[in-house]
Amino acid sequence: MLTLLGDRDANLRAVEQAFPDVRFIARGDEIKVSGPPREVNSAHDVVSELLELVDRHNTLALDQVGRVVDMVKGGVPSPSGVLSSGIGVGRGRLIRAKTQGQKIYLDAIGENVVVFSVGPAGTGKTYLAMAAAVHALTTGAVTRIVLTRPAVEAGESLGFLPGDLVAKVDPYLRPLYDALYDMLGPEDTHAMLERGTIEIAPLAYMRGRTLSDAFVILDEAQNTSPAQMKMFLTRLGFNSKMVITGDITQIDLPVGRGSGLRHARKVLRGVPGIVFTELDSRDVVRNKIVSAMVDAYGKHEENS
Repeated sequence: MLTLLGDRDANLRAVEQAFPDVRFIARGDEIKVSGPPREVNSAHDVVSELLELVDRHNTLALDQVGRVVDMVKGGVPSPSGVLSSGIGVGRGRLIRAKTQGQKIYLDAIGENVVVFSVGPAGTGKTYLAMAAAVHALTTGAVTRIVLTRPAVEAGESLGFLPGDLVAKVDPYLRPLYDALYDMLGPEDTHAMLERGTIEIAPLAYMRGRTLSDAFVILDEAQNTSPAQMKMFLTRLGFNSKMVITGDITQIDLPVGRGSGLRHARKVLRGVPGIVFTELDSRDVVRNKIVSAMVDAYGKHEENS
């Protein structure tokens, strides 16, 4: 009960705020819920799912309370099951899905050879793909991870950036490094990079290669051309898996140049072994205002 209620009843207060017409009374090891029948039923489902999370993990974070409330109100079956699913990334750490869309995405990666994930910023597209890659590497399913993304010039020319080619493209690849540091730690990450177990390179470096026994991730795929996307996809070798992530609302290509991600979504739908997963504002796991901004921009673009 103490875990369910949270520190100074913070979890219970969060549920109360979500159901202003419902009254909650916690006494001993019981919670009494009263109010309009429909609201009471929803509130009961929320408390039941929270109890299931407590039973499974012996902990309950405040952000999980909000996610369970949103999923119950959205008609998602078994929110506790969604929030309990995850994959191990070594050192006893488990990366869990935080939304139903993320769970569908992780399941798709596990079951298919090529997975496209399309959605706005903050939905965990890259981070979850990285988690799946680290899991595949640490369990021996693959022998290496290959990470790539296009080095698209967004207002600056690579020629004017300081350093050699590696230094020039490093800012484009930094988000991939950050995810690796978070999961493996800086020391293990640098050791694997030095051994070539993990390779991070610009998309141009993929031409002419065959990537076998590897987990390959293409990030920021909306900034590829159709020719680049075709080139990348045909690098797939034996015992390999590819995940392609991107946000078609944030294309940085020159005006008039088509996006390889949009093109692939039209051409490859229905091809066996290739799955497209769509994430939206409900899957944003950053500050809640980010979800609101994503929706606002979406409505503006629809009306313009």
